[in-house]
Amino acid sequence: MEILPTTISSSSSSSRKFFLRQIGVLLITFLAYASFHASRKPPSIVKSALGSDSSGHGWAPFDGPRGNFRLGELDLAFLGAYSIAMYFAGHAGDRISLRKFLAFGMFASGIATIAFGLGFWWKIHSFGFFLAVQIVSGVFQSIGWPCVVAVVGNWFGKSKRGLIMGIWNSHTSVGNIVGSVIASSVLDYGWGWSFLVPGLLIILVGFLVLAFLVANPSDLGYEAAAMEIEMEGNSCPDGSVEEIQPEKLESATLLSGKADEQSTAAAIGFLEAWKLPRVAPYAFSLFFSKLVAYTFLYWLPFYIRNNAVGGKQLSNKTAGILSTIFDIGGVAGGITAGYISDKTGAQASTSLGFLFLSIPALVFYRAFGGVSGALNLALMFVSGFFVNGPYSLITTAVAADLGTQAFVSGGDSKALATVTAIIDGTGSVGAALGPLLTGYISTRGWNSVFLMLIMAISLSSFFLIHIARAELARK
Repeated sequence: MEILPTTISSSSSSSRKFFLRQIGVLLITFLAYASFHASRKPPSIVKSALGSDSSGHGWAPFDGPRGNFRLGELDLAFLGAYSIAMYFAGHAGDRISLRKFLAFGMFASGIATIAFGLGFWWKIHSFGFFLAVQIVSGVFQSIGWPCVVAVVGNWFGKSKRGLIMGIWNSHTSVGNIVGSVIASSVLDYGWGWSFLVPGLLIILVGFLVLAFLVANPSDLGYEAAAMEIEMEGNSCPDGSVEEIQPEKLESATLLSGKADEQSTAAAIGFLEAWKLPRVAPYAFSLFFSKLVAYTFLYWLPFYIRNNAVGGKQLSNKTAGILSTIFDIGGVAGGITAGYISDKTGAQASTSLGFLFLSIPALVFYRAFGGVSGALNLALMFVSGFFVNGPYSLITTAVAADLGTQAFVSGGDSKALATVTAIIDGTGSVGAALGPLLTGYISTRGWNSVFLMLIMAISLSSFFLIHIARAELARK
């Protein structure tokens, strides 16, 4: 049997080159999805500027008593379009060039973000205009996630995937932080600038993706699965690479052959992907988990602005910047959840533990977050840590594992982008529902909003209990 030289090379330089390629892919996809989230953040930052403030000023049609409802409806328009289009984006991602498709989504998303901001300079007060822009933006934003997860899944095997993707998935929180800081910093010049700058940012990163991203290691002659065996199985304590044993060569060759089969395999059908083991429970768990995460994403700055902290009412700019602490906690939570899942091999149990602990975290934040600035920041960090931990783990490592299980078990279908889209698309339906409900429920008091969030976390846990029980039984 002929052995591919790039697959079983015994030289350390081949391993180093492959490793550097992996790092490059992680960095480019990190920047890509961080820019997606940065361009999503402005609506939450400008909510207080668009709606009526204490003096009754605002931007029609979002001022007046129905202002909160219409702001919530904008969130629904974006996230509803995003969740529906996600299923089609994942289906397309398994069939066309991931690099070009991702770059196209970034260019179109940037244009849509800028279009919303133009409403400020063009003096547009039509609710229909803003609604249409958010729908279009949601459609193009849906392209990002299945593409970046599929690319990373192509380059990384299952070993340490939870930790790697936990660190990599901090792009969500980093993007939220960057978007919050940018949108808050330029808000004083007019709310249109809060959309213009993030829109230009995602377009610039889109050019980087188009020029440098390599979507699959096979495009460069590498086979990721075999290289992972080489890198993990043949490294000596001093970092050198020992001679590869015959049984390892045979294993690498067989994996290389299966990788070649996978690269030419037909993409799996949408309904067939739903039937893969554990896809549906994780998808419905993410529905409720993402409902909670996106409620904070879209309403936390507004909540901070309208609830005194240490007896003081904060400005729009300060509230927007302080809300980034939730995302910083989310970064730490995602990395920790990934590390624990790698060590234990129990993804569902790890997610379940984080979900259980997020309930008291939210209770304490609501009850004591207004006591002082320091306590508010500490409890916000803890809430972000536990809320975003399972959300991060399910959308990355879990989705990648489930999306490759058909191939690993001997099948011949590509399913990574499709399964990723199913899980995150279903989660995004919940993400659309949470901010909408908050727009209505917040008029009755914020205690009702937090009660809704706790109920959502409980339902998210329910869908994972059976899988976690099976994990513990295997242990």
